[in-house]
Amino acid sequence: MDSREITNPYDVDEITHRPRGWAKWTPFSIFQITLYFGLCFIGLTTFENVFFSPATREITFVIGLLGIWRYGWWFTHAVRAWIYGRFVYPSMRDAGRKVWDDGWRPRHLHFMMTTYKEHRDITEKVIRSICREIRDAGVPGTIWLGSGDRFDEELISGLLEREWSDLDVTLHVVRQNQPGKRLAIGLVLRAMSRGDVQADDLIIFMDGDFILAKNAVGACLPLFKLFPDLQACTTDEEVLCIGPRWIANWLTMRFAQRRLAMQSHSLSGRVLTLTGRMSVFRANHLLKLKFIRLLEADHLEHWLWGKFRFLSGDDKSTWYYMLQSGCRMLYVPDAMGYTVEVIEGSGMDRMVQNFRRWSGNMLRNGARALALGPHRMPFFIWWCLLDQRVSMWTMLVSPVLAICTSVLYDPYYIFGYVVFICITRMLLSLFLYGYARKVDLSYPFILYFNQLINASVKVYCIFRLSKQRWSNRGDQRAGEGDGLIARLQNLMASYLTVLYVTMLFVGVCLMAGLIDPPSSGMVTNVLGFSSPQPMF
Repeated sequence: MDSREITNPYDVDEITHRPRGWAKWTPFSIFQITLYFGLCFIGLTTFENVFFSPATREITFVIGLLGIWRYGWWFTHAVRAWIYGRFVYPSMRDAGRKVWDDGWRPRHLHFMMTTYKEHRDITEKVIRSICREIRDAGVPGTIWLGSGDRFDEELISGLLEREWSDLDVTLHVVRQNQPGKRLAIGLVLRAMSRGDVQADDLIIFMDGDFILAKNAVGACLPLFKLFPDLQACTTDEEVLCIGPRWIANWLTMRFAQRRLAMQSHSLSGRVLTLTGRMSVFRANHLLKLKFIRLLEADHLEHWLWGKFRFLSGDDKSTWYYMLQSGCRMLYVPDAMGYTVEVIEGSGMDRMVQNFRRWSGNMLRNGARALALGPHRMPFFIWWCLLDQRVSMWTMLVSPVLAICTSVLYDPYYIFGYVVFICITRMLLSLFLYGYARKVDLSYPFILYFNQLINASVKVYCIFRLSKQRWSNRGDQRAGEGDGLIARLQNLMASYLTVLYVTMLFVGVCLMAGLIDPPSSGMVTNVLGFSSPQPMF
């Protein structure tokens, strides 16, 4: 018997409790935050003048200047997100409801879903949520299933026959003949292009572990009628983590960050990703061979690694196609779905693997998106893409400065820096609490380590773009070549990593005055340009 046939003890019910106002900001939460800042104040006063002593004030100025820039950028996103969530989107939502109430409906709903050996309980909840959305919309629906396993196909078809026989829903199974999610999506899209899919139909891309909340699809549909230039929209997500609590807190913090950033980006009529968990597309672009081929065989030509295909990141490929085509994209904050994360094995290993996959996808697509130039997209979006490339280095500057200052000048400086991090990350967390379901005092610490690990992984990945791993898709891997050429490539990647990190350390120390720049005489001597001195 397949182990997935046994009822799993996974709690994957929808999150219906969403406290707001005083229900979230309870007196105990406010007391915790007040106590937190009180302890930080004690820490600051304990190490008096650690920041502004004659030996360290220049370093403090550099860290403060960098902080003003980074926190100013964060505040810009927060203000833009507030404008979009408070004023812009509500007006679009109200206009969309009027369109819906006046009787407009899409001709047909197409759900493009891929699944691979998913847990039975999760798959059943996903299919039930799809059927509920089709029923609520009151239009026919088709589930296009990209499958690599007969068990999933029989489970879904049996569930539809047993529970939804009265619903106008059709199941089309497309069995992939080669491994990989990209190939599965490509086969489904090719089947769609041969079927009864019209250019103005709406296609919902979703993963097999994504459970739609009520009205998740319904909130998106009228926007496509309201805005004829809208080609894609992506939705809100909540995580249901089955694993260690610290991983659950880390994921909920990341989703709170995502909500803030997505609303800020959407104010410009673009987003920085069309998440593969769930996005809604107008069919006209998706049925084109150019789009299908990009999704199936997206690749890069790299000076070190040659030509290599992308393993994961299909959502980044769809986003890049829409971006270069000048398509309008939106984020719909009240269209909710639930991502089920089952953490088996080491939580830290899974965290680093996720960072490698996410960061690699971002780096592989960010460079070519930047190359499109600000004339192909709103300037703010282009600047956000540039900031993604810069921030992975700037994030490492302040800890490098703090460590070097502590070693070279004042050993207590590192303690003052820790207090500074605690204060600033709590200030940033106060923004995130507005987008989270609860006030969690672990956010400031998780946020800092998230930023530090993410920046470090990006620095590692930027020189190893061909190396890819997708642990929850059959542990797929790419870029792990053997032989002399592969060893030389890995050696060059390691050399470049050490070189750039060394340049970062030296440059930061020079900028802060921790070390003196070499004199002109020393440079000429090292280069062998100095004339020989006469011997007496």
